[in-house]
Amino acid sequence: MAIPPKWYQFLVALFASLGSALFGYDLGVIAEAVASENFINKFNPTTSQTGAVVSVFTGGAFVGAGLAGPAGDWLGRKKTILLGALIFILGGGLQTGAQNLSYLYAGRLIAGLGVGFLVMIIPPYQAELCHPDIRGRVTALQQFMLGVGALIAAWVSYGCYIGFPANDSKQWRLSLGIQIIPAAILAALILLFPESPRWLIDHGRAQDGLRTLAKLHAHGDENDPWVRAEFEQIQDTITFEHEHEAKSYTELFTNKSSFRRLFLACSIQASIQMTGVSAIQYFSPTIFGQIGIPKDKTFQYQGISSIIALIGQFCCILFIDWTGRRWAMIGGNLTNCLCFIIATILLAQFPPGASSNQSASWGFIVITWLYNFSFSSTNGPLSWIVPAEIFDTRTRSKGVSIATMVSFAFNTLIGQVTPIAIDNIGWKYYFVFVVCNFTNALFFWAIQPETAKRPLEEMNYLFTNAPLFVPSMNRKDFETRDLENRVAEAERKASVSSHVE
Repeated sequence: MAIPPKWYQFLVALFASLGSALFGYDLGVIAEAVASENFINKFNPTTSQTGAVVSVFTGGAFVGAGLAGPAGDWLGRKKTILLGALIFILGGGLQTGAQNLSYLYAGRLIAGLGVGFLVMIIPPYQAELCHPDIRGRVTALQQFMLGVGALIAAWVSYGCYIGFPANDSKQWRLSLGIQIIPAAILAALILLFPESPRWLIDHGRAQDGLRTLAKLHAHGDENDPWVRAEFEQIQDTITFEHEHEAKSYTELFTNKSSFRRLFLACSIQASIQMTGVSAIQYFSPTIFGQIGIPKDKTFQYQGISSIIALIGQFCCILFIDWTGRRWAMIGGNLTNCLCFIIATILLAQFPPGASSNQSASWGFIVITWLYNFSFSSTNGPLSWIVPAEIFDTRTRSKGVSIATMVSFAFNTLIGQVTPIAIDNIGWKYYFVFVVCNFTNALFFWAIQPETAKRPLEEMNYLFTNAPLFVPSMNRKDFETRDLENRVAEAERKASVSSHVE
């Protein structure tokens, strides 16, 4: 029995998301690796050197995301994923075999470069493969698999910490080396999967694009009405884009509709870092230690946090195409704001280490878990879903590339500022995220139109004609129903043809 088309699309996207899992695993495993006793005894790193291990990775990812934009247009989506996976394998090998910190820095930089390629190109690849009705849950796989990677990292790190003595470098080398395995599987098999039909049609391979659309949506039936309608809409839209729409990075900034979409995508990626997700993850282990939890138990509680995040991300996959993007983004930021208000009050009134109130410290930990669920079920996945679906075929790779670079730039900024701020002003630093989450909610209430279930080829009409202040718009006024009309026409022609025969 053949797999239903939407399940086939989902499974193809799930395999591609192995690249996202690499990102989550590497982020999770490096914090535990540099904290292991063997690593500290071998390298004796200073605080700044330990921080550089993380920042070098995000710097590499920033560059990788930038290079992935033109690579995605030139090589295609699949080959760009292959390139990212191969680069990551090289970086992972260097990290695993590191004999000194310079060796490790090189591995971190190269692995970051590969991750930049992967996390930039995977959401557009997923969005271009799937039906509009499931596009949200498919592109939400990026954040879900990132969470899967982080969860595996947490428990692998815990196992390596308790399973190997302090004089055995497997305490950190094994956990770093494991990440090479999924990268090798991704590199070995990705070329066996379909290329983006939109990329194929855009590059003059219309017949290959039609064949891929039929394989994805109709078990290979090229005469299926939906397939014919989608194919014709993509062809017409790409022809229009070639003649009228932005084709270069410069035109992304000079074309009004393209710049509006670029501004929204970059705003979303910047706002994600300003929700405080990096800061709260940084401070949580400190509080775990201050309330007397030993290091091995700290790893356990971080594993629990990863499980909670995964549950939130799974909820997003289930419901994001039903709730839509706009109100999920707004509601997530407001919930994050509330969590930060409570966390700030707890830290101010009952400072960990200075207060003997264990209940307050545990209250903070529970609030961080609630925050993690809120972020993981809304803002985190949406930071990949929305940028992947709002651009034209000609500008999608470039636009998502710039937005992803913004994400890594702000991630690096927060990573550098947070330890300094925590040391100097302590809990008062959390006021930044109370304010930012609230202003994020207001900002996206004002500028973010609803894009759920809208065909990719109809985004240009929405962002060209919808008012800049979107609360005043009637959504139905900006639904062209072009694809639905084409499907109806294709079904009518098929019916007439069958009657003639």
